[in-house]
This record gives sequence, C-alpha cells and structure tokens, in this order.
Amino acid sequence: MLELQNLKKVYKVGNTVTKALDDVSVAFRQKEFVAILGPSGSGKTTFLNVVGGLDRYDSGDMIINGQSTKSFKDTDWDAYRNNSIGFVFQSYNLISHLGITDNVELGMTLSGVSKEEKRQKAEDALRRVGLGDHLNKKPNQLSGGQMQRVAIARALANDPDILLCDEPTGALDSDTGIQIMELIQELSLEKLVIMVTHNPELAENYANRIIEFSDGQMVGDSNPYDNTVEADKLNLKRTKMSYFTALSLSFKNIWTKKGRTFLTAFASSIGIIGIAVVLSLSNGFQKQIDQTQAETLAQFPITISQIAQDTSAENLTNIEDSDEPFPKTSEVVANVDPRENFQHINPIDEEFIDYVENIDPALSQHINYARSTQLNLMREIDGEPQMVQFSNVDSENQTTGDMMNMVSSMTGVGVSTFPHNLDSGNNTFLQDNYDVLSGNYPANENEVVLIVDENNEANLHGLNNLGFEVEEGDAIPFEDIVGTKIALVYNNAYYEELLTGNYVPNQDLEEVYNNDSNEIITVSGVLRIKEDSPMDLLAPGIAYSDLLAQKVVNENQKSDVVQAQEDSDVNVMTNEPIEGESKDQVMTFLGANEIPNTIMIYPNNFEAKDEVLAYLDEFNEGKANEDKIIYSDLAGTMTELTGGLMDAITYVLIAFAAISLITSMIMISIITYTSVLERTKEIGVLKALGARKKDITRVFDAETLILGVFSGVIGIVVAYLLTSPINSMIESLTELSNVAQLDPVHAIVLVIISTILTVLGGHIPAKMAANKDAAIALRAD
Repeated sequence: MLELQNLKKVYKVGNTVTKALDDVSVAFRQKEFVAILGPSGSGKTTFLNVVGGLDRYDSGDMIINGQSTKSFKDTDWDAYRNNSIGFVFQSYNLISHLGITDNVELGMTLSGVSKEEKRQKAEDALRRVGLGDHLNKKPNQLSGGQMQRVAIARALANDPDILLCDEPTGALDSDTGIQIMELIQELSLEKLVIMVTHNPELAENYANRIIEFSDGQMVGDSNPYDNTVEADKLNLKRTKMSYFTALSLSFKNIWTKKGRTFLTAFASSIGIIGIAVVLSLSNGFQKQIDQTQAETLAQFPITISQIAQDTSAENLTNIEDSDEPFPKTSEVVANVDPRENFQHINPIDEEFIDYVENIDPALSQHINYARSTQLNLMREIDGEPQMVQFSNVDSENQTTGDMMNMVSSMTGVGVSTFPHNLDSGNNTFLQDNYDVLSGNYPANENEVVLIVDENNEANLHGLNNLGFEVEEGDAIPFEDIVGTKIALVYNNAYYEELLTGNYVPNQDLEEVYNNDSNEIITVSGVLRIKEDSPMDLLAPGIAYSDLLAQKVVNENQKSDVVQAQEDSDVNVMTNEPIEGESKDQVMTFLGANEIPNTIMIYPNNFEAKDEVLAYLDEFNEGKANEDKIIYSDLAGTMTELTGGLMDAITYVLIAFAAISLITSMIMISIITYTSVLERTKEIGVLKALGARKKDITRVFDAETLILGVFSGVIGIVVAYLLTSPINSMIESLTELSNVAQLDPVHAIVLVIISTILTVLGGHIPAKMAANKDAAIALRAD
C-alpha cells in the first residue's frame, strides 16, 4: 500500500549540504508494526515527515495504493494527511484551549464529518484508549500518559491507513511507556504503524519489523517486503475548515486569555469611541439645527419674482477670479459685468399661476401674490373726502402727475399683502401666525388689518396715508383704528374722459367719494406676531388679502380708461407714445394687469418644502432655459450653509479620531503576530491533521474578526454611556438638552468598520501563519 522509490531529500544551510534521505527505497505491508532505528541526524525523522506528507521529497517517488505522488499539489497532501495518516507525537501536541473530545474531533471536522457522527467517533476512540471517564476534561487536567492516549485517540478517530509515531514514549515513565507501546502494538494488527525511536529494546520487544537508518540511507531491514500485491486505488477526500469551525477555535483560544483579550479590544476601541462620540455630537447638533430651522425657516416662502437671479454653475463659472496678471496699459476697457448673466426674466403667465394654484394643500395652504396695482382709496376726514393709499408715499405731497407715473408695489414699507388660503377648512395664515390685539381677523376680502410689531409700533407713513395725523412717537388707541372705513374707487368713478379723449383723475373728490360703484374697505383689527411664531413676514402697517387686489383687477379691466389704453399707442393720460414694457407699466398702474410680479409659496412645514420645490421643478421639465421658472429658496440656502459647516466640522474631528483607528490596526497586527508565535505548534498540529493554508489563515482571520467585533461593541457601549455626562455638561454650558445622540445606523457602521480594520490588520500575520512549515512548527516550544 505504501512504497518509496529512490527517495532523496537534501537540506541546504548556507554552503552546507545535508543529505537527509539518500536514495531510500522501501515498501510496507498494509498491517505491520515497523520500528525505525538510528542515531540522531540519521534521517529517520525526515523519513517519517516525508511519509506523513509534512515534508516534500526532492526526487524519487512515493507511491500510495499504486498512485504516484509526484504530481500532488498542496491540497492533495492536505487530504492525504487527513484521510490516510494519523500522527502520534512525543510531546502529544494537543491544543490546550480545547477539551480532549474537541481535540479528537478536530481531524474529522476538517474532513466534513457531521457533528453527531464525529462526537460519537471521538468518544469511542477515547474509550478505546481507556479515557472513557475523562471525556469532558481539558489536556491540562490529565497526566502525560493520558495526554498521549488522547493523541492516539485523535490519530485513530478518522480511521487512517497509517499510524506514524515519533518517539511516542519519550516523555513518559517506564510503566506508562509500556502501556502506550502495548496499545500501539494492538493497533498494528489493524493498520500500518511506523514508529521512530532511539530505543532498540522497544523496537525488539514490540515491532515485527526493524529498519535502520544511517546518514540518510537504509542500512538494515529485518523483514523486507516485496510489493507485488495490487492495493485499492487511493481515493482522497478534500479537507475543508468551515468559517464556523474557525470561529469556534479562535473563540475558545481567546476565551482562555480573557484579560488580555479585553485589554486588547478596549485599546483598539478607543478610535471607535472617539468617532462615535463625534458622530453622536454631530448628529445631535444637526438635529438641533434641523429643529431650529424647521421652527424658524418653515414660514420662509419660496419666492418667484418676474426678475430672478440664475445662479447655475455655468453662470458662476463666468465670474470666477481670473489668474491673469494686472494689465500695465493706460487704457480703460469697456466690458459687461458677467453678473448680468444672473438676471433671468421669469415668464409668469396664467398657465403657471394655474399650476401653482393646483399645488397639493397638504404641502402648502398659503400662497401670496404681490402685484404692482394702484388702489384708488378715499376716506372722509373732518367731513371732507380725501385720497388715501396703502403705500409708503405721503399723500399730502403727492401730485396728480406723480400718481399717474407711479407704479406702487403692494409690498412697500407700510403695506403688505397676506396669502390667501387654498384650503378654506383650515386656519388662515393670519390665524396661524398673528394674535388679535383689537377687533377681529378679516372675514372677507373687503376687510384689512393693521399690523404692529412686538412694540405695538406701525409705519408712520402708513398711518398718515390712512388719514391719521400723527408724528413719530404719537400713540393712537386701538379703538380709533378698528372700524375705520375707506372707500375703494374703481376706475370709471376715479377717471373722467376729457373732450380731447384723454383721461385724468376726477378732481371733484366729493363726486368720486359718493359714487354708487364704490366699495367700502374696513380695518377689522389690529394684529401682532405671536410670541412663538418663528417668522414675522408682514411689515408693520396695513395688510390686506390678495383677493382684494384680484377683485380690483377684474373690475378695472372692464373700465373705460383701460379699454381706451388697450387700443392706443399713446398714454391716454399724457399723450406720450408708449409701447411694449412702457405700455405694460401703464396698464399695471391702471390696475388692469392680472399677472403678479411676485409669487410667494408658504410650505406647511419644513419637510413639505422639498416636495414643493420638486413640484415647481416638474413645471420646468423639457423647457428651454428662457422658458423656465427660477425660484429662490432662502430657507434652503441657509440650510445648505449650516449643514455644510456642520459636515465640515464633523469630517475634521473624525479625521483626528481616525488616527487612533490606524494605531489600533497596527496594534492588532502586532497582537495577531504574537498569537501566531504563541500558537505555532497548534498550526503544526492543524497542518498534520490536514488543514489547508487557507484554513490556517481563516483561523487567525476569525480571531481578528472576533476581536474587531468585540472592540467595536465595546467602543459603541462606552460611547453610548458617555452621552449622558456629555449631555449634562453641554446643557449646563449652553442650555441645550440631549445633544449627544448616537444614531443606531452609525453604531452598526462603526462596528463593521472596526471589524474590517482589525481583519485587515491581522491578515498579514495570518498569511504568515499559513505559510509556516508544518514539520518546523511541530518542533516549536
């Protein structure tokens, strides 16, 4: 079954060449007890290692069951050791952190025997060698003879064809040695036993064949064998160690060094602790910022103006600072400011307004329109009708010519419009954000309110234009303001046609004031921003609904002066030629332009803002750049600035904390290397049992994996425990509560990072372990 043909093995150390095996040829029977005798250095141990597949021959051939091993690869030798060879060593070579049953099972684990079967075989083998009463013990709880019995049980458990014994009684007393030899002799009746010994007496008393070695050559064979019988074909089953087995072996080893393991894991977790604390603070501060922004910025409108600023990347590129040197010429060069490229005319039309009006009320219930529409307003003061206005212009100093050439913005100082409500079933914008100091909220479009600031102050010009003769610092009782009546005069009552066909304001104010078509506007209340409202968006002064402006536009579009202006290329009030934009301005002044110059959309909350922006972006899809609507999102801009700043701070702090992670990675490499040195003999045992290189690597990778997970968990637990004192300290300094908040996702990611880094750090020493020579590893102390 086993034959060696002209086997040679040479060792070179420097210039010294040693022939460990020199043209050795020998064949063995399937069942016999062969003793190998010879002085130290004669080659007998090398012979045993070559037969056992722990060492490779240089030339010749070793034939197993008629099959040459010349073409064997590493995996073939691994399978051969696992399937066909059982080793019994002088120093037992048991793995100390495993129980004796686990030691016996190890070879079967590598060959893929099921859990129940290998446990049964291991216990049967231990009972056969007389250790049935010690199944649950560890090697350090046994005597030398008992440990050698465990080694024999391990060698037998996988039912090998060949049992190789290297000085099996060398470390035992005489009586125990005899017991072991009798056991080995008994086993030789079932399989081939090859024993290396220095003791000729043992060989003569127990072996039935003695082979003598000297200087690497066979010099004697007491019972030669001529291999003429054809043996069964060699069938090797590949070995494989599962990840679970590797983890189990590594965990048991780590568990025997609990103190060192904890200190190692804690030291390598320091980086994780630092990063986790930074992330928890960053996460908490970001939540504080987000909450503050949600409270303070939620009411910031998304603004769409007729003239917008296009800050796209292409335009920004055009204003980058030039790297060109300063010119030395004495000339001025005319140029166009590249910032003019920012200007974009939004094509706001009825289609877009309808699109905005169809926005989901769940996203925005309040939309405001600012229009450049002149309202013709009159009030009776001291029994005399007088012109008043909702603007910042002093009516007493305003001439007719001024009025004809002025396009008054609805959002000027002292006057503002509040948005109308898309969903009438909910509170209005004013009810959400303003308290009534006197009177009531407006109930219809003909009711307006006076807005005061937190000091109950209102715009002086706005009060003057309402007919209140006050100077700076004067106080007006609420009851004098609430209920004030103002006449809204439409164009047909306000403008009269001259014989020349021109139109001018009617100078008979009494007639204008008493016209039956006039509508009465009432100041329904005095309002002030709520103390808990995040944003005061209405300027102190008169505020009215855009519905009133829309009503005025609808009526004025039917007026005679507007109809005349539509059909004329000259200003019907001044006879000046007008066209294009100038004509549009006059039509706007006459209150006939229904297109607002600014639209403000108020998201219901901060979360809805992004959906509103997405809704607006959908309108632009597929449109040319000049046909797109550009909006400004002040809240989004501020959020990006604060969010970017917080991210930058977080990245810098993480970078500093990550240095300790690199240190941990180096430390894990050193510790794994130390573990490799400590477990060198275990590596040899695993290889002797048929473990592949990748299996050895897997064992040590598994150990670093466990350390990585353990250190990551320790880091997260410590970081979490630190959040309480950190929060207490921050609250005492800043009054901000519960700032440090460790995100569970961050915690999981950090554990994964810790694991990856430790595995990477330990992989090189693990590869070193896998490449160790099995025979040398077995001789390690």
